[in-house]
Amino acid sequence: MYFGKPKKQQNESIPPGQHETTRFPVLHHGNVPYYRDLEEWTLTIDGLVDEKMTYTYQQLLDMPQTCLQNDIHCVTGWSKLNNMWEGITPKDLLSSIKVNDSAKFVILHAEEEFSTNLPIQDFLHEKTLLAHSYEGKPLTPEHGFPLRAVVSHLYFWKSAKWLRRIEFVAEEQLGFWEKNGYHHYGDPWKEERYSWS
Repeated sequence: MYFGKPKKQQNESIPPGQHETTRFPVLHHGNVPYYRDLEEWTLTIDGLVDEKMTYTYQQLLDMPQTCLQNDIHCVTGWSKLNNMWEGITPKDLLSSIKVNDSAKFVILHAEEEFSTNLPIQDFLHEKTLLAHSYEGKPLTPEHGFPLRAVVSHLYFWKSAKWLRRIEFVAEEQLGFWEKNGYHHYGDPWKEERYSWS
């Protein structure tokens, strides 16, 4: 799949095999969930934590909010630079939750039975965000409203849309795309696109 024209001279912000686009393509598996009543939406934190926690959308908005600018890189070959997101950092989310020392990985569970895996250090990375807004406006349903992960230092499929649950686990468990041939980690600078790369 191709979006936009590749630049003649590679920008240093763009990993190998990528081209810059000013568009924000919508790619996903399954249906787009539409939430008309956020009273029914919750985010659950569980797994290897001392106490399972469930938050409403409003409770997340009442937490400290952070704005982050970053570049995003899709495994299909496009990169979009200088994106502004607003949301909650994982560290702020976990400020009142004790994660067990045995937790080494995080599984992000989303709608449509989608999931993706991250080493815990990548979930806690300084540029990882649980975002509810993009460029000063709430996310659109197609881009993950009401909450998505933004893990900008990995390929964008790791930034799960429509997030519903964050599970801490001791051993790596492959998510949806990882089980279907995508790389288990997904570093765009190493072109870790697929399991055989």
